[in-house]
Amino acid sequence: MDNPRAEKVAVVDEVRARMEAADGALLTEYRGLTVAELAELRRELTAAGGDYKVYKNTLVRLAVADTPREGVSELLTGPTAIAFVQGDVSAVAKALREFARANPNLVVKGGVVGTSVMSAADIEVLADLPSRETLLAQFAGALSAPLQQLAGLVQALPRNLAYGLSALLEQRQADAPADEAPAAEAPATETAEGEAADTAAEAAPSETDAAPDAEAAPGADAAPEADPAPEADAPAAD
Repeated sequence: MDNPRAEKVAVVDEVRARMEAADGALLTEYRGLTVAELAELRRELTAAGGDYKVYKNTLVRLAVADTPREGVSELLTGPTAIAFVQGDVSAVAKALREFARANPNLVVKGGVVGTSVMSAADIEVLADLPSRETLLAQFAGALSAPLQQLAGLVQALPRNLAYGLSALLEQRQADAPADEAPAAEAPATETAEGEAADTAAEAAPSETDAAPDAEAAPGADAAPEADPAPEADAPAAD
């Protein structure tokens, strides 16, 4: 722009700054709308989170030149007004669509969201999306549901574990073969027999212990040895 006037430079800088700061910018052609209709449109867009401004196409082209949003220049035909959005772009797209249905002179041409240039069909898709609040609520619900289920599982884990172990033991006992029951009692019987044998063995003396007693005490029927009779002295011969 040769020797631009300060006013034009200021407008170009304003558009560039607002494009960079906005979450989205939706371009419309307002040819045929009355002043009253434009005022009503501004009120509805303000309520939805948009700020509706009218700019000259040449100044908007300069504002987006050499930027990631340069592709929006193709939409700059006819009288153009831009709805700058801070927040929910889909809400502003809905407001534009509803107003255009009642006022066909308003034409939504497209826009830019972030640095992505969007067509009129893309803006229609945005208008069909739920509001940001609805999406956030759905997202929060999707996150909280698994957490609630996990909390329920953690609380039920000890109880269910006890029930499961009890059921497993009962099932094992029911499935055990009939011949395994005596085998389970066998150790107790063998233990009792072993204790009785040990008691009897302790009560009966062993052969080694009995031998010395036999030598020390003679049998009852054994006759004592008689002491030899003293020999009589022979009479002396006369």
